[in-house]
Amino acid sequence: MTELTYFKACLLGLVQGLTEFLPVSSSGHLVITQNLLGLPSDAPETLLFDVVTHFGTLLAVLVVFAGTFARFARRLVVEVGAEYAGRRTAWRVGGLAVAACIPTAVIGFAFKDSFERAFSSLATTAAGLLFTGTFLYLIGLQSRPSRGWRRFGWWRAALVGIAQGCAIMPGVSRSGSTICTAMLFGLKRRWAAEFSFLIATPTIGGVVLMQLRETLSLPESELHAIPWGPIAAGSAVGFVSGAIALHVLLDMVIRDKIHYFSYYCWIVGAAAMGWWAIGSAAG
Repeated sequence: MTELTYFKACLLGLVQGLTEFLPVSSSGHLVITQNLLGLPSDAPETLLFDVVTHFGTLLAVLVVFAGTFARFARRLVVEVGAEYAGRRTAWRVGGLAVAACIPTAVIGFAFKDSFERAFSSLATTAAGLLFTGTFLYLIGLQSRPSRGWRRFGWWRAALVGIAQGCAIMPGVSRSGSTICTAMLFGLKRRWAAEFSFLIATPTIGGVVLMQLRETLSLPESELHAIPWGPIAAGSAVGFVSGAIALHVLLDMVIRDKIHYFSYYCWIVGAAAMGWWAIGSAAG
């Protein structure tokens, strides 16, 4: 078994942090990087590494959006007053977030085994990256979105949640899918990004809890052999790089530049597809 060294852990943490939030698919990049480093996806240290780095990126979301989430929470409290009846925007946004998270959870639980099998397929990852690139490019052709929360209906929120659920597939970007789907239905760019990470918080948290439960169910002998030092170092790198990536993404969304990432996804997806084809031919 290939050892998870400090270098490999920090490299994977960097890949996870940058690609978790940039619309280029963290899962796809982790599959490719783990293949390059020779790390088996079902090894105990790899499973635990995924848990800890996901926690690091979740922490990055909470830190970067701390002000936004705090204002949202205060607004929820204020809008309880009778004078806000009929114009409780924060409560509407919260309801839309719940409407989005429900289909995500259903898809995640219903197709969990299928998604896990897909992580062993480089061809599936490559196809997902090519799809992500195409989706981002098509959004770049759309006119400036101008819809506010009052005109962003429940069914639109549910479709954003479906997009988030489908993004569990390796190669399909979660942030790209949710932001672009919200913008496709006309939601203003900044709000689309904020809504994406509002619904990402419980989603990433749920992933962390599921992965943690699977990891803790491993035999005690395997848990004792886990290299905690490299895992902690990789998580720290994931947190820092994730926070940086979040700021970059928000800037690109606001300036209507998110479709620029389509070219990167196409290049990496084509390279991964070529790598898979060569390996299949050689095998």
